[in-house]
Amino acid sequence: MSETRYRHWVLMGDPAHFSVQGGANPHTRDRWGRRRSVDRSKAIVQWQHLRDTLRDLGVQVLVVPPDPAQPGMVYPANAGFQTDVDAERPLSEKTFYLANLLPTRAGEKAHYRRVLEAAGFRLAEIDERYRMEGEADFFPAGDHYLLTFGGIEKQRFVPAFTWPPWKRVYGFRTDVGVAPFLEGLVAPRPVLHIKLVLEAHYHGDTALCAFGPSREFLLAYRESIEPEAWSQLETSFGERLIRLSVADAEHYAANSFTLSQAGASHLILPAGVSETLLDQIRERGVSPVTVDVSEFLKKGGGSVKCMIGDLGPVAVDHDLGMLANSGGRTL
Repeated sequence: MSETRYRHWVLMGDPAHFSVQGGANPHTRDRWGRRRSVDRSKAIVQWQHLRDTLRDLGVQVLVVPPDPAQPGMVYPANAGFQTDVDAERPLSEKTFYLANLLPTRAGEKAHYRRVLEAAGFRLAEIDERYRMEGEADFFPAGDHYLLTFGGIEKQRFVPAFTWPPWKRVYGFRTDVGVAPFLEGLVAPRPVLHIKLVLEAHYHGDTALCAFGPSREFLLAYRESIEPEAWSQLETSFGERLIRLSVADAEHYAANSFTLSQAGASHLILPAGVSETLLDQIRERGVSPVTVDVSEFLKKGGGSVKCMIGDLGPVAVDHDLGMLANSGGRTL
């Protein structure tokens, strides 16, 4: 009997209708609060390059078809999270939990459900009482899971003693109240609660990135994390923690995608991060790969990892027959 072989799968969203519709994070608006305008042709070329980079590394890309009413689907790291994402087990033994997104992106959920169900993934829901934005705020890191969160705010403009004399309140995306449910899913693996404090780093995957063969190393931006939570990270990761410079952090170096398969470990980062950081990654036996996705960061507030939903290893002989009817595509 032959041994089952696995191939890493990811979810990406077709960028044909990428635009800033809700303006729901600080990157999406200028200093006057006006929503930024996307250079869609440039964005499509960058998206294709990222997709091709993944494909060249042996990754199977499952593409969510575009919907002009849901331009945020180019960031499917918010779609949800896959339990035991790194385990080479049949999909029938793993579950993808669909996220509860902020109101301006809630309509994406039905699209993710349709495409993932057709591809054979087992799906489940999170209690609708809780805002929870998927693997962007809940992901494995070494022996732990990290749950990142912050205050959930009604997004709005408020008066300010600045020029212009107002500012926009954005808040964060995941409610810490969901913690007991998530802890039950991954027990006995411990979950560290990491509170975020900078709205420009509104998801955990913009401030933290676990990478390496066992996700044992951690990129971390100290200024975006509550001091008590930072102490937890230092205690848990020790010398395996790489503190990001402000310049690299603001370039969303933490918003990178880790990939380990076939005995090789890579980290795909946004182009423009420092050579110092790239050397630190190489020193840990991981090969860095940089890709320019600047249009997605500067206009939409998401970089490499935001553009990738991690579905983990899938058996190479997995039946894709239903995809043609779903509108989903594999590449």
